Amino acid sequence: MHRSRLGAICIDSENTDPEAAGAFWGAVFGCELVRSPAPEDAHYAALRTPPGEVDVILQRVDHPSRVHLDIETDDIEAEARRLEALGAKRVAMIRDWLVMEAPTGHRFCLVPPQREDFSEHATCWP
Repeated sequence: MHRSRLGAICIDSENTDPEAAGAFWGAVFGCELVRSPAPEDAHYAALRTPPGEVDVILQRVDHPSRVHLDIETDDIEAEARRLEALGAKRVAMIRDWLVMEAPTGHRFCLVPPQREDFSEHATCWP
């Protein structure tokens, strides 16, 4: 048995610094931009959304700009198998998350739980 839920909306910006993207999207949503001091996170930023709302993550990418979803799960392998049974396919493992592709061609990521209320609000799968 494992759990999963929608964790974040990720705004991928081709060759655009996350801080520049964050200036626009932060103004759109009225949210403060948050940057990690860790060098390995230089391609990422986040908007500080209100408690209980979905996270918004900004990232600089090498592919065309798009939006993708992050699905939080407490068992990435079990969730990947469940989604493969629905028609998704694995694309790549990056750090501790798995990039997958839906039958519709949309990319999404399976990530470890990110928000404190994960256990309380995630769907439990047999």
